[in-house]
Amino acid sequence: MVRWRGRTAAMTAGLLALVSSALMSASGPAAGAATPGADRAAPVPLTELTVVSEQVAFGLQRPVAITGLPDGRMLIAEKDGTVRSYHPDTGLAAAPILDLTARIDTSDNERGLLGITPAPDFVRTGMLYVSYTSLPAGALTLARLPIGAPDRLQVLLTQEHAEYGNHNGGQVAFGRDGYLYWSTGDGGYANDPYKAGQDLGTLLGKIVRIDVARACGAKPYCVPAGNPFVRKPGARPEIWLYGLRNPWRFSIDIDNSLWIGDVGQGLVEEVDHVRPWQGGANLGWSCREGTPVFDPDQCRPGVRYVDPVFEYEHFMTEGCSVTGGVVYRGSRTPEARGVYLASDYCSTAAFAVRPKAGGGYESATIGHLPTQPTAFGVDVQGELYVLSDLPGFLSRVRFERVPPAAGGVTTP
Repeated sequence: MVRWRGRTAAMTAGLLALVSSALMSASGPAAGAATPGADRAAPVPLTELTVVSEQVAFGLQRPVAITGLPDGRMLIAEKDGTVRSYHPDTGLAAAPILDLTARIDTSDNERGLLGITPAPDFVRTGMLYVSYTSLPAGALTLARLPIGAPDRLQVLLTQEHAEYGNHNGGQVAFGRDGYLYWSTGDGGYANDPYKAGQDLGTLLGKIVRIDVARACGAKPYCVPAGNPFVRKPGARPEIWLYGLRNPWRFSIDIDNSLWIGDVGQGLVEEVDHVRPWQGGANLGWSCREGTPVFDPDQCRPGVRYVDPVFEYEHFMTEGCSVTGGVVYRGSRTPEARGVYLASDYCSTAAFAVRPKAGGGYESATIGHLPTQPTAFGVDVQGELYVLSDLPGFLSRVRFERVPPAAGGVTTP
């Protein structure tokens, strides 16, 4: 998640993560949520929106990832490897619904169980996909298992990550294309020590796309033929996007575009919006941190880098680490449909970003969220929730209309 190492002097020791069947994991709409056409209702200016949060559960132990199930439950991954179940009618279940602690390496502040999402056919199979740092050496691991049978866990894909404990990425989500997407960090420490961001020969610093509905040869998955580097010598064919530092949280919207919160180093935090036809996009790290050049030696002539759609500097916002969010597709606040909401682990500012009808993006700061936000999720109705790390809270989030003079502050 946040880059605790490489920034630890600025943070305390306590700082530390589409389902198509009915719900997307921390991404687009669930069953009963708005359709794309409904989003054409006249939008209001972002500055006339604000966020309001209501704590609905507490007692979680470092919650880092959240996903919804078609039956209305929400699954919350705790960093140590346990998964808790929350339902708005019955609250937080006392006992974990899943325990993977025997497999999880939590030796560093950023290691642990990092991501969770149900399979598109979860109603029939009960299958979950999880990402974590595995024992004994912190390898980034993507696996699947039936929800009630942890002994049947099957590892799908791993990436060595032994030297440093930070920058693990960890989001997992299914796209509308049926493929599974997985984010990984650049290998840790600071300054991209392995120059992984621009290296297509490693899965570090990437977003991966694989087909988990089939097996190919000895692999329990297949590489989609449309992946951009399938025929590139020396490149890992699983790569969908590259040039990332620590994409701790991304989400997949109803058009299968990815909204990515990529944690910066010491200056700039960024949000990227990558459309389905932009497979193979280079997001810049470690040539760039956001839009500013970070390491000129990693910049190559003639290479096209995809700019963030939103970025902010630490000294301007008291921020430290972006927490990527989701595009709102619920029905409680129709005026806010189509607004992407993200935050920052330190400042807790609520950042709203929205594409403009004529091109480009608009953004505004529209309030604050509860302390130490680690992940956003949506319920079966497409309504928003956010996790708070060390307090161990789950909060419901809603938008409200406010008079223009009292609205948010537009962000450049």
